[in-house]
Amino acid sequence: MSIDFEPLPIETIYLDSEDVSRAVEVSNKIPNYSRQWQTYLNALTLYTFEKWLEERHNTLTVDWEESTINKPPLANLIPATTNLKIGEFKICLITIPSIFEEQVSLSRIVVDIPEFVPHFYVLVEVLEEQECGCVRGFISYPKLLENLESIGTTEKNSLQTDWNYQIPLTCFENNPNNLLLYLRALEPTAIPLPAISSNRREKLAAMEGELVKLLPLLRSPETELWQVLSWEQVTAVLTNFELVDWIYNLQIQTQNNQTQNNQTQNHQTQNYQTQNHQIYNLELNTSLRDLIKLLVQPAINVGRWLWDELDEVGQELSWTLLPSFASATAFRSPLEEFEAIKLQLEANGVEISSVARSGYHDFVLAGIPLRLYAVTWNSSTENEPNSWSLLLILGAPVPDTLPENLKLQVSDQTGILVEQRVNPEQVDSYLYTCVAGNWNEKFIVTASLADGVEVTLPPFAFDISR
Repeated sequence: MSIDFEPLPIETIYLDSEDVSRAVEVSNKIPNYSRQWQTYLNALTLYTFEKWLEERHNTLTVDWEESTINKPPLANLIPATTNLKIGEFKICLITIPSIFEEQVSLSRIVVDIPEFVPHFYVLVEVLEEQECGCVRGFISYPKLLENLESIGTTEKNSLQTDWNYQIPLTCFENNPNNLLLYLRALEPTAIPLPAISSNRREKLAAMEGELVKLLPLLRSPETELWQVLSWEQVTAVLTNFELVDWIYNLQIQTQNNQTQNNQTQNHQTQNYQTQNHQIYNLELNTSLRDLIKLLVQPAINVGRWLWDELDEVGQELSWTLLPSFASATAFRSPLEEFEAIKLQLEANGVEISSVARSGYHDFVLAGIPLRLYAVTWNSSTENEPNSWSLLLILGAPVPDTLPENLKLQVSDQTGILVEQRVNPEQVDSYLYTCVAGNWNEKFIVTASLADGVEVTLPPFAFDISR
């Protein structure tokens, strides 16, 4: 009995079981099944390309530390593997199921968003059942643009509604060995790449209200970006990794909740979920709003306070530095008020560094005068280097009592860290909380009343360089 089969080409790269296991591990971090499968194939594509390159030129190595496949939040949203580095060249790998396909599907993300555009796009055919692959061809970024222009880039032609370009396979150079020549002989500057926009922050700020409403709609892992967002909004999201990470964590949480609900589904659970749905959505929108403000608003650099200096943001907002603890010999308002609060906090076990510096800012919330004290210090230790602490105290200098429905909230890029509310059974004269983070972390503070009136202050950051 004879068995018909198609022999694999001699340039086929065979993968081992370790490569397959690694690809499975990478793909398991993706919450959606179809994107999980695509990530699995992309990982096999990467390992195929690495082996192909090593066999032909062992001095050229692939650096994928900053690549999209090494960052699950990006791999979850971008179907290709881009931001690979070979020397100073950027590479994008495109997985194709068969060389007999007439067209190649290429995401607009890796063509029209400069942060993800490579010098070369490389086609890799992956035969996952045979656990092997083959590098089939490549095209440079300028050559791709020429071909897109020649075949037409209108939505009726090459650009589909799901933001994928359909590129004829004939546009790609079919001798991949020529890629090695270019990588060795060319300078990266010989292939110009698009400039990255310098006003990303301003564009994101203009979309804040829209994104706060739309991004929570991506909570389902099955929902695609193009189904919810405009292209301009997608560009703003993908060029701010914190937002990409927020979407990823939201989808992971949704997936985990669905799994848990399937295991413990009952009438009481359904009632509980209904009661908490509105609360969850409110917290979700609040954390997203705070995250966007952290990204777009200039921060007050409290690290400068250690040098007895206010930065421009602090000056514009009329922050006032208080004398250092060591030099505070005379009491006067608001210094007298702050020293009294400080003594109370220390008596309650709150540790404040002797080298900490403090400042205050007066503002009005719904006609109520409030004063926010901020105390900061370098809290680095041998075990936790490059860390800083921020103590926040919210008070009402007149009439020295806080409204019963006042809330103090502190958030970072991961979400709401702490909420302090006035105890209705005890009329407090101030609220306080202390947070700590690395020098690259920022915190944002919101004071609000129960009726939705709120004031969000610019973020706090810490940089001691001068």
